[in-house]
Amino acid sequence: MARSGAPDQPGAPAERARPQAAAERPQKRAAADRTAADRTAADRTAAGQAAAGQAARLPYEQARDELTDLVKRLEAGGLTLEQSLELWERGERLADICTEWLEGARARLATAMARRNDTSADPAAPF
Repeated sequence: MARSGAPDQPGAPAERARPQAAAERPQKRAAADRTAADRTAADRTAAGQAAAGQAARLPYEQARDELTDLVKRLEAGGLTLEQSLELWERGERLADICTEWLEGARARLATAMARRNDTSADPAAPF
């Protein structure tokens, strides 16, 4: 029982579709490559944002140690430009985290010293 459009009939849609499908493959592949590249860029952006959120919660010592290791990797060389830029950007974020921790520590010390000076001016204070 022959169906209309079956491959054994000359001029059937399946036969005409084969050359056209072959011609469309490079276009589809290029579109898929662009889509994959877009996804990769979006993934990197999302990963960078997630890393930034995670990095903001890093303890000072961990951020400092990671920054030190990162600088050593950059100084050693042998990285691609893209790898170097990614490490540099990560280093900038880590340096900001360290700065925030240090500024917070300075503020706490200033507060503690101000309290101590205020209580030492009180003649009724025991110490």
